[in-house]
Amino acid sequence: MIENNDLEIIDRMRGEVISRAKVTGENLFLVWGYPTAIVLLIEFAAMMIWNEDWCQWLWMGIPLIGAPLMVHYLRKDYNRVGCRSHSQDAILKMWIFVGFACCIGGFMMGVAGVFEQLFCSTLSLLCGFCCFITGIILHFKPKTSCGIVASMLSPLPLFFQGNQWPWQLLIASVIVVVALIIPGHLFNKYVRQVDELTS
Repeated sequence: MIENNDLEIIDRMRGEVISRAKVTGENLFLVWGYPTAIVLLIEFAAMMIWNEDWCQWLWMGIPLIGAPLMVHYLRKDYNRVGCRSHSQDAILKMWIFVGFACCIGGFMMGVAGVFEQLFCSTLSLLCGFCCFITGIILHFKPKTSCGIVASMLSPLPLFFQGNQWPWQLLIASVIVVVALIIPGHLFNKYVRQVDELTS
């Protein structure tokens, strides 16, 4: 006959398995996807209307909006699940690194005078590549597929230089939708289904 202590151990182990099965960070793609796409569209509109140098720096609104939202959702996720797996922690650190790299790289490109030539393609490539890696680690094929498509589209902004440069912003916003927003919504739906099964 099983004693109460054994039942408690079994119940605790079951809870740990369920906790590990839960996926966190389902909102991070959307937290960065929407601000990035919207800010790029605002910058595109500003460049088309005013075409002034200050319009190029509007992209700095992306981290100013995305970073606080990311901190909020990370806290919310941790309170919901209580822990993160090694792979989830690695994904989070990768995206934080990419965020810092884009911010510092974008600023340096602006100072060096090559922002117009490189920023949009670099941003698009990093988003596509990291989406692809995230999909592989999480075994989530829609992210992998969207990452491949976004990475393949990332050189497109390079074809618009000089007076056509503002169109890079529009193309980059579409690539961000492919790399972050579409897989973000699909992954959000998937996580909700996992939560229903494990609750």
